[in-house]
Amino acid sequence: KTDFINFISDQEWKSIEPVSSWFGPSSFLMSSMSALFQLSMWIRHCHGYLTENVGIPVWGSYAVFALATLFSGLILGLVSEALMPSLPR
Repeated sequence: KTDFINFISDQEWKSIEPVSSWFGPSSFLMSSMSALFQLSMWIRHCHGYLTENVGIPVWGSYAVFALATLFSGLILGLVSEALMPSLPR
C-alpha cells in the first residue's frame, strides 16, 4: 500500500510509457482475443453437454467437433472462392 501511495505522490507514473493502442482493452486485437476465449469456453460447454447430458462418448464429441471444423473450413473456402474475383496466375 505504501509503495502505491509513494508511486502516486512522487509522480513516478509520469516516467512509465503508456500501453500501445494495439494492446488497449478496446482494440481490435484484444477484442479478437476475447472472442477466441469465449469461443473456447462455448466449445467446452458444448463438449460437457454432449458427453454428460446426451451421453455421447468423449471420442464421439471430438469427432463431432472435428467434422464441424472440416465442414466450416469447406464452407469458408467455397464462400471465399465465390466472392474473390479470378486473379491472374
